[in-house]
Amino acid sequence: MISRILVPMDDSEMAQRALAYALENHPDAEITVLNVVGEPSLWGGVATGLALEDDIGEAAKERAKEVFDDARELAAEHGIEVTTEVQLGEPSRAILDRADDFDAVVIGSHSGSLVDRLVVGNVTQKVFRRSPVPVIVVR
Repeated sequence: MISRILVPMDDSEMAQRALAYALENHPDAEITVLNVVGEPSLWGGVATGLALEDDIGEAAKERAKEVFDDARELAAEHGIEVTTEVQLGEPSRAILDRADDFDAVVIGSHSGSLVDRLVVGNVTQKVFRRSPVPVIVVR
């Protein structure tokens, strides 16, 4: 029985579909929405702006706010409350680090821009291959 589900989310349509799947198919499960904000790096992207922030943790929370607001709104439509968590780091590593605390991971098949997928790698593929718990990939 699946009683605790981790749903990694960004602002993509696939992430929304993953959460909807978890809500519809596991209405009695405790669902945690995880947003991973990449650490500042030379590769650029959204995380680069974090390097200029005084408090990177607070800036990450602020960037995750919209994702969490959307997640809570979708969950409310199903009469369910979700827990939210934000982490800094490489997305697949952060997801895998948290996966042990859950019965399953429900993740969108892809997300981000084409450039993000080519440079960073496919987060879903890494999670699927290395997860210590079952992974449900939603399209």
